[in-house]
Amino acid sequence: MDSGEKRLNELGYKQELRREMTLFKTLAITFSCISVFSGTPLYGQSLRYAGPATLIWGWVAVTFFTWFVAIAMAEICSSFPTTGSLYFWASHLAGPRWGPFASWCCAWLETIGVISAIGAQAYSASQALQMIILIATGTNKGGGYFASKEVFLCMYVGLILIWAVLNTFALQVIAFLNIISIWWQSITMQVLGGLLVIIMLPLVAQTTQSASYVFTHFETSPELTGISSIPYAVILSVLLSIYSLYGFDAAAHLTEETKGADRTGPIAILSSFGIISVLGWAYYIALTFSIRDVDYLYNVDNETAGALVPAQIIYEAFYGRFHNSNGAVAFLCIIWGSYFFCGLSVITTAARVALSRDNGIPFSPIWRKVHPRSKVPTNAVWLCAAIGILLGLPILKLDLVFTAIISVSTIGWVGGYAVPIFARLVMVEEKFKAGPFYLGRGSRPVCFVAFVWICYACSTFLLPTFYPLRWKTFNYAPIALSVVLTLIMLWWVLDARKWFKGPVRNIDLPERNYKNPLIQTNDQK
Repeated sequence: MDSGEKRLNELGYKQELRREMTLFKTLAITFSCISVFSGTPLYGQSLRYAGPATLIWGWVAVTFFTWFVAIAMAEICSSFPTTGSLYFWASHLAGPRWGPFASWCCAWLETIGVISAIGAQAYSASQALQMIILIATGTNKGGGYFASKEVFLCMYVGLILIWAVLNTFALQVIAFLNIISIWWQSITMQVLGGLLVIIMLPLVAQTTQSASYVFTHFETSPELTGISSIPYAVILSVLLSIYSLYGFDAAAHLTEETKGADRTGPIAILSSFGIISVLGWAYYIALTFSIRDVDYLYNVDNETAGALVPAQIIYEAFYGRFHNSNGAVAFLCIIWGSYFFCGLSVITTAARVALSRDNGIPFSPIWRKVHPRSKVPTNAVWLCAAIGILLGLPILKLDLVFTAIISVSTIGWVGGYAVPIFARLVMVEEKFKAGPFYLGRGSRPVCFVAFVWICYACSTFLLPTFYPLRWKTFNYAPIALSVVLTLIMLWWVLDARKWFKGPVRNIDLPERNYKNPLIQTNDQK
């Protein structure tokens, strides 16, 4: 029994999942969930809102505040290495009186966020695939094939089905695929990507922007976005960074399957966030340096039909230098690969959230069932996949489906962080059983900054992103969240509060003979 399993037993849980994940495998899945390229679809509109300086320095500001969140999460993860993760933390940290309610809120926010993230990754991967096909077949100007909304939806559904199938195999298969993922993203980005994006892309581009433009130029576009308020434009421009820098809690969902999880979990959280924060910033700097003509990027008649600004930047750089699109296609394949493995990892994480062994989700006995041979919650995997597919159906009618999906995902996912962090902030310090990673006196200030930042980050994703407001461009995230959260709270008030008591202990601790403590029971013998 390692330290992680021992701590799990102390918390009242017996080992159910197979504990065979190493630090490298856990880091692979965590690193995949917080992808370098995740904010690529948001780059174009972020650049348009307030110019390159806000986008670049906004990343630095968001990274600074998100470090507080990651550190606070790492400390709690070290103390509670269980697959229930966030809602388990919330229950124990909030105490017996408020624990069930805190656990209920956290569990549902987390579930909403991580399942919505499946849709976000499927949309991003489909958009990258759409650009690969378009450029490879001749571009928008040369008669290339641009996938219609119907074909785009088929791509979206197909990717989710592939991820679900792969996730039904044994955990060793998932871990192996994610080892490929971390090599694809970390090694490729640090070596090939470091040369190709950070160094080669600006060098390949025949026309590049100056350092003053990249780091100091500020410009709003009220005629295109409808937003004339400078503070409002800045807030919307920073959404890319907020969305891109979350997902490191994936390590927490896998702690029951990880060796030495009380140490491995915090290391995976902090390492994955640190790597992504540096590589992501370098990626967006390289893209911005390589811009040839800002206005042409958004032209619906350009080579990529104005559908994905980074794809146009990459195409112009390679075609301008080599007079062919092979380099652009190759780099877009790297981006698509990161989305593919990220989506695979998100479903892995979502299925562990939906494991529902604490009876907090309707029909919990079905979803928490673990396959006896593969030790994978197969039913939960397919439930998450089905919901992810349903989220994408409005693609056929609405223009800002991606905005709505990432808004719901970020608010749910990041909002779930806020519950255990707030509980840790207000709890009596003497009641907290620290793990190997412990902040000591620094815990309260770190948790305070983290909680305030999460509240701000979530509120920004409720804002409309274009004006004037129209049915096809409206941000439906506030409406969708209001409906879902209202139903969840009504369920709590009318029914769930009577029976939901938070995480359910599934281990029988030996009872003492209180008449004579020196006499052991049969179980103790």
